[in-house]
Amino acid sequence: MAQSSPYDFDIYQPRNPKASAYYKCVENHFEELEQAWDDMYKSRYGYWRTYVMTVIFKYLDCGDLHFGFARVRCEECGHEYLLAFSCKRRQFCPSCHQKRVVEYSEWLLTNVLKDVPHRQWVFSIPKRLRIYFLYDRKLLAKLSICGWKVLSAYLKSAVPYDGAVPGASIAVQTYGDFQNFNPHLHAIVSDGCFIDDDSFRMAPAFMLEDLEEAFQYEVLKMLKKEGKINDAVIENMLSWHHTGFHVYIGDRIYPDDKAGLGNLANYIIRACFSQERMIYIPAEESTDGIAKVVYTSKDRKSRKVFNALDWLAQLVTHIPNRYEQTVRYYGFYSNKSRGLRKKANADDNIPAIIPNELSSKEFRQNWARLIQKVYEFDPLICPKCQGPMRIISFIEEIEIIEIILRHLGLWDIHNHDPPQPDPVYISELIYDDSDSQVPAFDYWS
Repeated sequence: MAQSSPYDFDIYQPRNPKASAYYKCVENHFEELEQAWDDMYKSRYGYWRTYVMTVIFKYLDCGDLHFGFARVRCEECGHEYLLAFSCKRRQFCPSCHQKRVVEYSEWLLTNVLKDVPHRQWVFSIPKRLRIYFLYDRKLLAKLSICGWKVLSAYLKSAVPYDGAVPGASIAVQTYGDFQNFNPHLHAIVSDGCFIDDDSFRMAPAFMLEDLEEAFQYEVLKMLKKEGKINDAVIENMLSWHHTGFHVYIGDRIYPDDKAGLGNLANYIIRACFSQERMIYIPAEESTDGIAKVVYTSKDRKSRKVFNALDWLAQLVTHIPNRYEQTVRYYGFYSNKSRGLRKKANADDNIPAIIPNELSSKEFRQNWARLIQKVYEFDPLICPKCQGPMRIISFIEEIEIIEIILRHLGLWDIHNHDPPQPDPVYISELIYDDSDSQVPAFDYWS
């Protein structure tokens, strides 16, 4: 198709992050947050992590054509558009995290879970212990192992066959409904054990009291080994009438309920906040001159008003460290087990108790289908002729980027500058800690 210019492109924009209340809140307060952290938040949330600023800057530039883009062209009619690069930051970028949620769900259903019944398991710990996981994020991986030990031991005892092993995918969540720090585990677990590659045995009913006691034992033992608590703390906690440890097991999900499994997979690694449930009030629009965030609970029955800086400080505690794993696979679903089965050409074997309905290989999702699922739009389908489109180049050289964007009237100067040398502090910010799980005194002094 003839074009009037070598740079006659459309722009693919499934979203406009800069127009969101969340983007404006981050942009207006991230520099102040870094500067005020030691004085205002270190005692509650620990030392400032330099990686947080990397995540914030990446998010602010996410979807910005000035930092490069892909040229996408229809193979039939020649129509082209530009697709900006994304930041791929977990938890902090709503768009990129949602892509990760979809990818995880697709990966789990097509490559990991077998055609057997599953259940959701949730492991919670008491408020007294949560601060240790806030200050030492390496403990989150050990908490996941504690949950696996409990469910594995129980299911193996419920299916007394030599070599019986359950399968589980366990995700660590660190947040409550109002972003308070609340580390807990969500797991998708086979409702029984695999005897071998070809057979599966169901589990009987569950005894939650026994499971909670076992989970309590594993967590306290782990924290003592890590030097976080001593025998006096353990003895005191064992004397509590309500331990604060809790194990929840959901209803059985049968293998033909793909939608149910998919929804559960999406839920257990969901983002720590929802843009739809937040309202940002800039300082110039606030009655007292202090920026606010109004956040509504998941059930829409309550809401809280935070100072914007406090809300953002609480939010960044949920950013995983670089290379930090938040989802792990155990037992029959572990990477090692799946690798051995693939090597033996046994990974596609169907357990005898459950008939096979769909082949996982037939439903592998590529990048374009994942985007379609997130945005209900397929970026590789031509909007003019509905023909297939493909990426023909990646533009990363700043000179070429500027030429193209100036031609389209899209070249602009970024509006988030480096931190100013003389910060201006907002005095006497009030922190809403009514639901805080962290003591107010300074553990670092």
